[in-house]
Amino acid sequence: MNKKTVLITGTSRGIGFAIRKILEKEKYVIVAPNRQELNLADKHSVEYFIHKNRNLNIDILINNAGINNPEWIQNLDDKNIEESMEVNLISPIKLIKAFVGHMIQNKWGRIVNISSIFGVVARGKQVMYAATKHGLNGVTKALALELGPYNILVNSVCPGFTNTDLVKRNSKEKNAEIACDIPLGRFAEPEEIAECVLFLISEKNTYMNGANIMIDGGFTCR
Repeated sequence: MNKKTVLITGTSRGIGFAIRKILEKEKYVIVAPNRQELNLADKHSVEYFIHKNRNLNIDILINNAGINNPEWIQNLDDKNIEESMEVNLISPIKLIKAFVGHMIQNKWGRIVNISSIFGVVARGKQVMYAATKHGLNGVTKALALELGPYNILVNSVCPGFTNTDLVKRNSKEKNAEIACDIPLGRFAEPEEIAECVLFLISEKNTYMNGANIMIDGGFTCR
């Protein structure tokens, strides 16, 4: 099999870093822009990146980058609202729109949106994160219908609590409390999420389309 070209956002750390490492091991051709090359919070940066790379033939798109700034609704400011929408939902849609043409022409493609368990359930202080991740899961389902006839498989991966900087900013006591609510009794490792993504984008995945895949150790089963 000729290795495919993958565009992936947010690879500097956490889950994105783990995905990039496993794709490098599998010798995919990787396009992984840094924040200076592609700032998803800045619509002009997104437009410039798309224009600059308009002739790039992308076979696989992984929308991984995301932000989460927890805040109670009464304290939610416009900057938080707008940045959350741009980074977590609007920019991924723009990237799909910009690079799906090659996939349609080839009648083969893979799109993976890294969502969250909070795209399925919710909790306090997560209005914007839940709203955008629910939206991203909706995008996944709509595109699975729209792009399926072109053999383009679109799926969401919804990680639960994972050992990344996002959870490490919690106190050890808080994380221990959260782990007690996870049937497996621990957080996921980024590499475990990456393994699922690797399957979804591979030739081995021939029929999984439109799924919101929970990788949460059973947290949302309660």
